[in-house]
Amino acid sequence: MTHLPERLLAGYRNFMAGRYVTESQRYQTLARDGQSPETMVIACCDSRAAPETIFDAGPGELFVVRNVANIVPPYAPDGQHHGTSAALEFAVQSLKVKNIVVMGHGRCGGIGAALNPTAEPLSPGDFIGKWMGLVAPAAEALAGNDMTPSERQTALERISIRYQVANLRTFPCVKILEEKGRLSLHGAWFDISSGELWVMDPKTGDFTRPELE
Repeated sequence: MTHLPERLLAGYRNFMAGRYVTESQRYQTLARDGQSPETMVIACCDSRAAPETIFDAGPGELFVVRNVANIVPPYAPDGQHHGTSAALEFAVQSLKVKNIVVMGHGRCGGIGAALNPTAEPLSPGDFIGKWMGLVAPAAEALAGNDMTPSERQTALERISIRYQVANLRTFPCVKILEEKGRLSLHGAWFDISSGELWVMDPKTGDFTRPELE
């Protein structure tokens, strides 16, 4: 019989002896009544940038979908499989979230791949290469700029967030609810090295650090 990695089993034991004990009532309520998070977070699947950890969220607080480079594909009802779009549809139409946050992060491998499109595919399917093709419009915005590689990386990580927020508005349900004031869209960028969180100004697109008391 194949067992889970021991690190996961050890973590589960700690969870059951610690957090679950203190939040067991919350879990039981969620099991009985279902979830009703107010915020959806579209984040990168990078193991260093977990939204629940960064925002110190408890069970049931955040509805999270993660993919390579926190991308929101444009609205495309074409009959294909759309995991992120399906999660977005469920969050907006069924859970009726009030906020959607697109959260990128520093040193994103997906963004790095988008900046180096001539690299050899990881497999014949080149799934990452094709997926990161969705960032091409944002990458083109940097063309001709005299930046160092690290500056270009950070710039594209943040510019891409603005493009993903714009892509959210291509979904009719998102656009309509935002115009009615029932849904707010946000962008954020997390620096893995320093722990800093930068928030996108919805009017200017600039990223600034919120005041921490």
